[in-house]
Amino acid sequence: MNEFTLRLANNNELQKLIAIDDDASELYASVGLKLDLGRDHPFVVDEINRWSRAIEQRLSHVAVDKLDNPIGFAALGFLDGDPYLDQISVLQDYMQRGIGTLLLNCAIAWSGDRPLWLTTYSHLPWNRSYYEKQGFVAINEQDCGPELCAVLQTQRAALPDPQQRIAMVRRI
Repeated sequence: MNEFTLRLANNNELQKLIAIDDDASELYASVGLKLDLGRDHPFVVDEINRWSRAIEQRLSHVAVDKLDNPIGFAALGFLDGDPYLDQISVLQDYMQRGIGTLLLNCAIAWSGDRPLWLTTYSHLPWNRSYYEKQGFVAINEQDCGPELCAVLQTQRAALPDPQQRIAMVRRI
């Protein structure tokens, strides 16, 4: 029996998603990337608003434990008319158990035969190389649509190591 399952996020779970991401983001500090933006920072406000919309539009999935407590999530959306994986986060205590892969496979299945886009760090072992193993390829920014380029620019303005932020796509 699995110790976790997937389901759609409920409207009242936004704060739980934020807490999961906060916990998972601590992993970045272990490699020297300090993500220290306050809740009122425009980047954080926009991110939380996107996750809220994903929940409302039934585009956010949570991995839950046996007691139905969220332990990971994926927030999906659209950029430039294509499916976009906005965020995957898993509580550190539950990492390395296949939860992130299960959430990613859910996003891939949702995208169907359409390309699935995401942005990530290129130099971290749990980012670019992981996604490449799942069939994603890095894309030059000039080959991205205007909405995806705007997301990259926003991330590069707010996040550490901006030159390491890249776009990736998985096509059938």
